[in-house]
Amino acid sequence: MTGIPNSREAFYADIKTRNLAPLWESLHSLITPTPKSRCEPAFWRYDDIRDDVLKSGELITAKEAERRVLIMENPGMPGEARITTSLYAGLQLILPGEVAPAHRHTQSALRFVVEGQGAYTAVNGERTTMHEGDFIITPSWTWHDHGNDGDAPMVWLDGLDIPVLQFLDASFVEQWPDDSQPVTRPEGDSLARYGQGLLPVDHDQRGHTSPVFNYPFARTREALATLGRIQDWDACHGAKLRYVNPETGDHAMNTIAAFMQLLPKGFSGETYRATDATVFCAVEGAGETKIGDQTFKWGPRDTFVAPSWAPISHKSLDGEAVLFSFSDRSMQQKLGLWREKRGS
Repeated sequence: MTGIPNSREAFYADIKTRNLAPLWESLHSLITPTPKSRCEPAFWRYDDIRDDVLKSGELITAKEAERRVLIMENPGMPGEARITTSLYAGLQLILPGEVAPAHRHTQSALRFVVEGQGAYTAVNGERTTMHEGDFIITPSWTWHDHGNDGDAPMVWLDGLDIPVLQFLDASFVEQWPDDSQPVTRPEGDSLARYGQGLLPVDHDQRGHTSPVFNYPFARTREALATLGRIQDWDACHGAKLRYVNPETGDHAMNTIAAFMQLLPKGFSGETYRATDATVFCAVEGAGETKIGDQTFKWGPRDTFVAPSWAPISHKSLDGEAVLFSFSDRSMQQKLGLWREKRGS
């Protein structure tokens, strides 16, 4: 063979001009023995950042911003609008009398209400009033807007699969012609139709995302309390429930899994790890979570994140504690990739 460089470096430089590269130089970083991620453990104490959230309301209106959100950036991926490799998170503020204009996009979203009462979100013609601890879904490509009819600021945690849609080059967005979409169904319609362990007799499955879009915290909390009374505590999780699509029993969202767990008084969990990097938001009580060699003490409204395959252990402090969490587990399970490990 002629014309081929006789050194590796020269060969690599030559083939680069034809958009080629040697796999053997990068194989071990591409296919790793265990997950390797730029995602780092991170913690946001709500009391430390609440003033920042409220200050944003003085600087820009909800209409001007379209979505007035402070992005929670993972320190391992600054400037990338990611809290984990695959998920986005941020704190959204709606002030009394404001409306965040209606639009729709291919990204799927969840809202977990952190502070306030009296605001609403509307999805495809149905409004739902938001209360602290509620888990609310905005399915992909559904019209949605938010407003605040109350007399105090409203803050919730947004979680979206934005990085996944970026990776797939599948992002689309469309604006509604007015700030608010028409309300065509009474409040509570979807919960009454699909959230009672029953389905309308002529119901046809509509899609992969739950037809229930508001899972009220009061019902979730009652279920956790009942579960704690009638069965043994899980050694790693306490009592942990996942939000489900009542049509299928699968996760409530196609790309994002969401959970709520109760840590009983005196709980000290065993070490646990899984391939889904997970965002946690404390709802009640106080506790501490060890992620790798870092320990975060948390209270209500604090948010923290655990990277993929990082060892995690939870402990309750001063009584019971409740944690909400979300991750890309539903997507990993559909792809046959998710795995977990209990114990050290």
